[in-house]
Parts: sequence; structure tokens; C-alpha cells
Amino acid sequence: MKEFLKYVFATITGIITLSVIMGILAVISLVGLAASTAGSKTVEENSVFTLTLSGQLEERVASNPLASLTGQVSENLGLEDIVGAIQKAKDNENIKGIYIEAGLFSSDSPASTHAIREALLDFKKSGKWIVAYADTYEQSTYYICSVANKIFLNPQGMIDWHGLAATPYFLKDLLAKFGVKYQLCKVGKYKSAPETMTADGMSEPNREQVTAYINGIWQVMLKEVSDSRKVPVDSLNAYADRFAALADQKEYVKMKLVDKLMYTDEVKNEIKTLLKLEKDKNISQLTLSDMADVKGKKKEGEQVAVYYAYGDIVDSETGGLMSDEHSIVANTVCKDLEKLAKDKDVKAVVLRVNSPGGSAYASEQIWHAVTKLKEQKPVVVSMGGYAASGGYYISCAANYIYSEPTTITGSIGIFGMFPDFSGLLTDKLGVKFDEVKTNKHAAFGTMARPFNAEEMALLDQYIGRGYELFRKRVADGRKQPVQKIEDIAQGHVWLGNDALKIQLVDEIGGLDQAIAKAASLAKLEEYHATSYPEEPSWFSSLLEQQSKGNYLDEQLRETLGTYYEPFAFIKQLNRQSAIQARLPYYLNIK
Repeated sequence: MKEFLKYVFATITGIITLSVIMGILAVISLVGLAASTAGSKTVEENSVFTLTLSGQLEERVASNPLASLTGQVSENLGLEDIVGAIQKAKDNENIKGIYIEAGLFSSDSPASTHAIREALLDFKKSGKWIVAYADTYEQSTYYICSVANKIFLNPQGMIDWHGLAATPYFLKDLLAKFGVKYQLCKVGKYKSAPETMTADGMSEPNREQVTAYINGIWQVMLKEVSDSRKVPVDSLNAYADRFAALADQKEYVKMKLVDKLMYTDEVKNEIKTLLKLEKDKNISQLTLSDMADVKGKKKEGEQVAVYYAYGDIVDSETGGLMSDEHSIVANTVCKDLEKLAKDKDVKAVVLRVNSPGGSAYASEQIWHAVTKLKEQKPVVVSMGGYAASGGYYISCAANYIYSEPTTITGSIGIFGMFPDFSGLLTDKLGVKFDEVKTNKHAAFGTMARPFNAEEMALLDQYIGRGYELFRKRVADGRKQPVQKIEDIAQGHVWLGNDALKIQLVDEIGGLDQAIAKAASLAKLEEYHATSYPEEPSWFSSLLEQQSKGNYLDEQLRETLGTYYEPFAFIKQLNRQSAIQARLPYYLNIK
């Protein structure tokens, strides 16, 4: 009987093992099949590209072959994917127009929404049409959709048009409840990032610069919506002051914010009319995911590399609770730029920067890699939503710099924040310390006490030297006297339009203009752009999705909402370099 049970158990185990192996092989085969068919999507005649603006917009989104295979829809949208899809739709003769369906949409920055709007404007220049519809237009989606030939709204819908505001968080008093405080060394009266931990309100210099850039962004939005909708800027401001979100829906038509109130089935008929389709015919639609499999223009000529550097600038990869956030890892980026410098097929490089900064050490390493790359071939920077502090540090050595009009840049300054846990340990928890040392500063940085006056003076000198180096890097890169850079530095944050006036950037424009400039500097008559870092293989993507999936982080994001960012900031404090060149984490403009 015992032998019989042993054989039965072995047989069952074998069947289960075989089933698991066969399942894995089936998934691998199916995903491989899906990957092999990429770029083979056939576009039917008289098609429409349906762009759903719903979810979180990021600079770039990693592909997930398993999600594509199972029909899952990602909550994240990649700016690179959207702009690329709009370009493909423009070039494809079978696609007659774009239908934008606006939903709950959150952009990483005003500059990213501007980039989408510019791509749509370029699409319209081809003579094709754009129609937009929503149950509710959030302000950022209305700004994008205002470019459309026709804007439709649900008869019971809403347009959230209210203006801009910045609402920073201050955690000093919260930390004090736990006996924790931060000691600060900084250079730059406008360098406001430390205020999050060391103040209970905005300093006057910070209030001055925040007021300037949110007003600058609002003026860009007003002018562009005014130009598209033929509504005076004064009227748009008046609608915001009246909080148009609560207006009667029929008023939106009178305000010329929308063309007509209608339901989705009526919108379909409008599109069928534009396509000259009979009402009983189906509309051939392509989603953003479909557009990824549509062939674009054939890549001809020499190669211009577009290297994406986005997220916080960090010294190395860090694990933990928030590990799914994309970062600019100094070691990785430096190696990648070295490879591009040696690659004979790459004739020029566009560095696409979207970063609020981060570690000063890491920024210096990447700056050095950019200078070495520049010795081999032209380097042009294309600034996205942010290229400030460390983000500007890694940009300033380029041959030429492009910025979006609403890019947040500058912030040439540096700081060090050092936590003092002695209040928590001694006063709250009752931990006592004593000290024995061989030299005067042997206990420098001890948790037992805060820094004394002499130690703070040494730190101030160290931070000051870091600021002088940052300032010199900018002066050398921009070919300006150090004193002229000092006049616009001090941690001052500038909008792209203003940065142009003070020569922190060379021209206002997007990624396409930067690519064209890089080709021009390399003296290329025919060229094509290739994105880097390259997409991982489908198998690597599959493994990465499994390893980086973080259910707890997703639940925290959903539960905490707007409070997620300060929570994440506190969580990451022990992993951050003490010396930082960065913007405040809270630069959310609503």
C-alpha cells in the first residue's frame, strides 16, 4: 500500500509539474507571438485614431507584453507614445481624423500637456480634423482639447476652468511632534526645497518665484485657448473667476467653450458625417495601443539618438516601498552615454531631460559624461516638464538647449539637510548618550546631538564650494561670466519663456525641433531618430513587471491621493544623498 501511494503521489506531482511547465511555455509562446507581430497593424481606409485621455501622464511608459496579451489597460500614458501616435496618424493616409475622449487625466507637468497640444496642432496642419468629447473636461484636458475643430460635451457635463494654484506642504511641525528637526545648509535665497522640512510657510523669495511661474504658465494657456476658440483672454479669465465648473451647461455654448451639447451616440453620428459614412456603418477605430503596432515612416538616413533622462537624479538604484518610480541613475546613465559616444552609427544625441534634480554628486557625474559625449558628437538638450536644479546641471554642457514655454528650469543652487533625531531618541524615547573621542571632530554626525556651531560652519563651507562648482559649470556651458550667472542663480526657478530671455536656454521648442537641430549640427541631410535606452526584450519586460509589481504602493497611491507625495518623500529621506540640487517634491500645479 505504501508503494502504491508513493507512485500515485509521484504521478500527481509529475502531472502538476508538467502542467506548470506547459503553462509557462504557453505564456512565453503567446507573448513571443505578440512581440513578433509588433508593427504589423493594418490600417483600414477611412479610419479614426481614438485618443483616450485618462490616467497618469508620464514622460515614458515601459511596455508590458503580458498586459497587452491579456487585454489589460494601463493606467499610465506615455508622452512619447502619444506624440508618436499622433505623428503616425498624421502621416498615414488611411487615418482621416482624431477623436479625443477626455476622462480623469493627470499630467506630470504643464509642459507635457503643451507638447501634446503642439502635436495635435501639427496634425491639423495636414488638413485632417480633430473632434473632442467628454462628460467632464478637467482643466488640463480642456487645454489640450481646445485645439479640436469641434468640442462636444455631455448635456449634463462640466468644464473645470478655474485658473492655477500651487499648494506646497510643510512638515516641520509634524516632525516636531516626534522630536525630529532638520539642520540646513544652503546657498541661494530662492532655493526653496528645504522649506518643506524646515519652515511652516513659504519664504517671500519663494512666493515671488512661484507667483511668477504659475502666472506665466496661465498666460500661455490663456493665449493658446483664446487663439483656438476665438474667445478673448479677458473673457477666459472672467470665466475662471466665476468658477465655470458650476455654470449651467447651456452657458458653455454661449461662452464658446464648447460647440454643442450631445450624448455619445450623437457624437458617433457627427464623426460618421465627417467620414462620409452611412449611419448604419461602423467606424474603424485605432486605439493608442493599436497605434504602437502601426508602421511609421521608414527610417532613412543617419541616426540621431534621443536619450530619455527623467525622474529624480540618484546615485544608484534603490529598492524598497517606492522602487517603481523611474529615476535617473548616475552609474547607468554615464555608461549609456559612453556607449553612445563610441557608437559610430549615432551621429548626434538629443538628451531629453525631465527632472526636478536630486543628488548633487550624481548630477556632477552625469555632467562629466555629457561633456565627454560632446567631444565626440553634437549634444542637444530637449527640456520636458522640469529641467531644474540637478536637471539643469546635467543639461548646461550641451551644444544647444531647447525648452518648452512652460518648462520649469534654472534653480541653480544647492543645499544639504541633516536630520537631528536627538529629540526623538532622548526626549521621547529616553535614550541616553555619552561620548569619548580621540580628535576634535571624531563624533561629527553623531545621532546623540545636533551639529554645533563650528560643525555647521564647516558644512556651510562645503555646501558653498558645491554651489560655486555648479555655478561655474553653468557659466562654462553657457559661455557667460560667472557674475552674470550669479545674478540669475541663487536657486531661482524660471519658466522656459523667461529662461530664454536670460540665456539659460537657446530656443523655445519641442523634441522635434531639438532632433532637427542635432542633425543640423552634425551636418546631416537625411536622418532619423532612435529612442534610448532601448526597449527591453519582451521576456525581460515580462520578468521586470513581475519583479517590480508593488501592490502596497498602488493601494497607498489610491488611498492617500494628494497626500501620497509627502508620504513618499518622508519614506525616501533615508535613501537620499544629503547634498541635493533639486526642486521641492510638491511642485504640483492645479
